[in-house]
Amino acid sequence: MRNLLIFITKYNAFFLFLIFEIVSLIIYIKYNSFQKASFINSTNQVTGNLYAKADELKGYLSLKEVNDKLAKENAQLRNQLRSSKYADTVAHKMVNDTIYKQQYEYIEARVINNSINKRNNYITISRGSRDGIEKGMGVISSLGVVGKVMFVGEHLSIVQSLLHKESRFSAMLATNKEIGYVEWGEGMNPQKGLLVDVSNNAQPKIGENVVTSELSLFPAGITLGKVSKLKAKGGGFFLNMEITFATDFSKLEYVYVIINKFAKEQAGLEAREKKDE
Repeated sequence: MRNLLIFITKYNAFFLFLIFEIVSLIIYIKYNSFQKASFINSTNQVTGNLYAKADELKGYLSLKEVNDKLAKENAQLRNQLRSSKYADTVAHKMVNDTIYKQQYEYIEARVINNSINKRNNYITISRGSRDGIEKGMGVISSLGVVGKVMFVGEHLSIVQSLLHKESRFSAMLATNKEIGYVEWGEGMNPQKGLLVDVSNNAQPKIGENVVTSELSLFPAGITLGKVSKLKAKGGGFFLNMEITFATDFSKLEYVYVIINKFAKEQAGLEAREKKDE
């Protein structure tokens, strides 16, 4: 307290000057309409800018909540798509009765960890066994295929990225439906892959879409990428070609895990088939 009194005593002239300046400014503004209006207008502008900045900050802080909500809504919309349903058609007395049963269900998940610069890349997502996630399920983004689930915990799961030397998914050219396989190239470019083992009867074009086929663990028609370079494979009966992936793996924030409700039935029947061979 003593030091404060000494400080005020030492600079009393400055503080008196400051007080007189403030009082005179208040009187000047209060009793002059033009200056008063100008001051109020300037104050409103400053206040408005402060409110705008505060609103921007609030919006930024709530982005995660908004993105989570949007991802959930997108998953619900995907569940309603006809491509997510199985058509069970029965013909009886010239009457076609078609019932669409839900085959695919989509669950949204946040990307917690992701790598793109290794030979074998994995993605950690915020869903696990308690959410219905199981090993082998397909994973996509809003743009295209991401990979498949490999390890499942109660709350988290590990996805084997498409950027993995063992990732290989059945795919087809969107135009003529010629089937092949999409895999990651040897160059380790996170934007490029290969469509291989396509019949040499195919006539692919640069820029043609490459999508999942009905033989994959994904619904048919999910985008994988576009043909970016044509390249014959060793003069055999098959072609391979370079594609540019649709998914930008460096910017993954949200993904969708695909639950195929017929997967267990299909696996059981195929296991019996192998047993009878």
